[in-house]
Amino acid sequence: MTITELLKDSDYKLTQFNLVEIRDLEKRITIKEVSGKATPYINCLVRNKAIKLTPEEAVRQLYLRVLIDDYEYPVDRIALEYAVSFGREKKRADIVIFDRQQTTSPYIMVELKKPKLKDGKEQLKSYCNATGAPIGVWSNGDSISYYHRKDPNYFEDLPAIPKAGEKLSDILSERWTIADLIAKDKLRTERKSLKDLILEMEDEVLANAGVDVFEELFKLVFTKLFDEMESGRTENRHLAFRNYGDTETELKEKIQKLFDLAKDKWEGVFSDDAKIELTASHLSVCVSSLQDVKLFNSNLDVVDDAFEYLINKSSKGEKGQYFTPRYVIDMCVKMLNPQPNETMIDTAAGSCGFPVHTIFHVWEKILKEKGLDKSHLFTLEQKPAACTDYVNNKVFAIDFDEKAVRVARTLNLIAGDGQTNVLHLNTLDYERWDEKINDEDWLNTYFNGWKNLKKLRKDKSSNREFQFDLLMANPPFAGDIKESRILAKYKLGKKPNGKYQTKVGRDILFIERNLDFLKPGGRMAIVLPQGRFNNSSDKHIRDFIAERCRILAVVGLHGNVFKPHTGTKTSVLFVQKWDDTLCPKVDDYPIFFATMQETSKDNSGDKIYLRKKDFPDRFAVKPEEAEPVQGVMELKESVVHYVRTPKDLDEFALDTHDHLIVKHDLFNHDGLTRNGIAEAFLEFAKKENLSFAGKP
Repeated sequence: MTITELLKDSDYKLTQFNLVEIRDLEKRITIKEVSGKATPYINCLVRNKAIKLTPEEAVRQLYLRVLIDDYEYPVDRIALEYAVSFGREKKRADIVIFDRQQTTSPYIMVELKKPKLKDGKEQLKSYCNATGAPIGVWSNGDSISYYHRKDPNYFEDLPAIPKAGEKLSDILSERWTIADLIAKDKLRTERKSLKDLILEMEDEVLANAGVDVFEELFKLVFTKLFDEMESGRTENRHLAFRNYGDTETELKEKIQKLFDLAKDKWEGVFSDDAKIELTASHLSVCVSSLQDVKLFNSNLDVVDDAFEYLINKSSKGEKGQYFTPRYVIDMCVKMLNPQPNETMIDTAAGSCGFPVHTIFHVWEKILKEKGLDKSHLFTLEQKPAACTDYVNNKVFAIDFDEKAVRVARTLNLIAGDGQTNVLHLNTLDYERWDEKINDEDWLNTYFNGWKNLKKLRKDKSSNREFQFDLLMANPPFAGDIKESRILAKYKLGKKPNGKYQTKVGRDILFIERNLDFLKPGGRMAIVLPQGRFNNSSDKHIRDFIAERCRILAVVGLHGNVFKPHTGTKTSVLFVQKWDDTLCPKVDDYPIFFATMQETSKDNSGDKIYLRKKDFPDRFAVKPEEAEPVQGVMELKESVVHYVRTPKDLDEFALDTHDHLIVKHDLFNHDGLTRNGIAEAFLEFAKKENLSFAGKP
């Protein structure tokens, strides 16, 4: 029997353990007949007797091997099924390690019975509180968490547990550089997401802290981004966003100073007098949760996930606007192929996914021209002047939600190394933009971006029409505009018979408004409800678009893409404005249609990630490199016969930067996956001689 077969229908997994550990355990399995049924048993490493092998026991035996071999704990300091008293009731802790000096006092408690973190942590806390153990570990074989019990209410994250010859203070006082953070990033080593950690902090600390959760977490993420950038550009600098054994008061003073430095570097996100409002105790717990996470990576998607959760929770979803998954954004960017000399805007920017990914796309072109490679810390490192000039002069964003704008400004300030053109404006109500000039606070924050935006107006005295090369947006598609003052500005504010309507869908007005932002020959990608393409009552909208633009493509997205926020079926419309040179008007032309087949998310809205078994031709090993072991899985192909173990094939596939890859068919992910819709469209665009196709 293999461990993979044993765990098949359980919630336990093997990804925390290496193949050598798994093979060693499998060699020790014996089969006994119990009540006429073949039952697996194993000789326990601690109890030294045959034990029935359940999924939980398999994970326990594997982790015992880690504790004995890697952490060097002697067997005589380890006990299993340790009795913990709760009044008259007794419960059994899975593993306990005793203190080196006080040999009967529990030092580390390990919980494996509960396969879900929230349940496991509650059980673990109760054991630690009942026994006084200062350290706790939870694992289900997939994720793992380490905690330091500061007092009965607060359990701080640890980067690891001490080895047998170490003290807890050795772990807490170890100085980290950015290289250490890369090597030990808990999102990779513990298989967690930043969103998971935020949910945990909310449950443990923030729900009862009496503060604005969005504001305080935003401050902490903002401060940690600054700390990582400082260390990324001075590699021997020690990270400051860490608790090196500081007292709670010392730690709060240190983090506040770091926050103040970040505010000076990236102005216009927080007020000059903004302070961290968390108590020293609450802050200490939050810092320990975040300190081992690397926020900077090749595309900032770690931060995106966290901000998407926070903003949707606080305001965004109420207005019918939801963050666009980054793989949908990347498809749009690849299809419209922005160039370094082109201007780009997002008129409903949210956290600025379209602008930021446009920046990444163009940066890669600039770096390629200069013979430079994209590194693991692509978003962190100092860029050539051409890269920051592009951000500062060519990329713009507008949103009417103030919290989203502050998040967007943060991400763009990082990209632009301290400058950005992200503005807090109501895109649809452009006649009132000039009123902002009289608002001193607004001007203090947005003056430079406003000055740059005005340069792109078609008529220098009007905010209606602009001269942008590209526009990408996911406008709000819930809620109607009812103000007659605003409706009167739009042709689509009228019915087909010419009479003004009493209300119009917000997304409909965005179609017209967005086209006004584009110069002749300009290109647009816009996410719209599927009904706009099908409903007979919306024919006048389709006619309006076709009169002004060449319809390049329509890509239908899967219904799960915007879950858990909404199940509305959507499509992305790609157009290019008619222009005598770039896009000469014709009456008849082909349009590219495609529909997303892979769901990318499950019905709950959780992302589905590629596993190695999804494309074994890329992750298979050559036969001469693979040892035949018990329970091998054979994958036969027409040319080569590969051998892989089931455990290997069940592992998540990672890209060249160790990031999980969402399972979709929208584009080829860095040459690792198959070509998708974006590549098919670009081939179509070349055949049609579209102005932007075929450019490197």
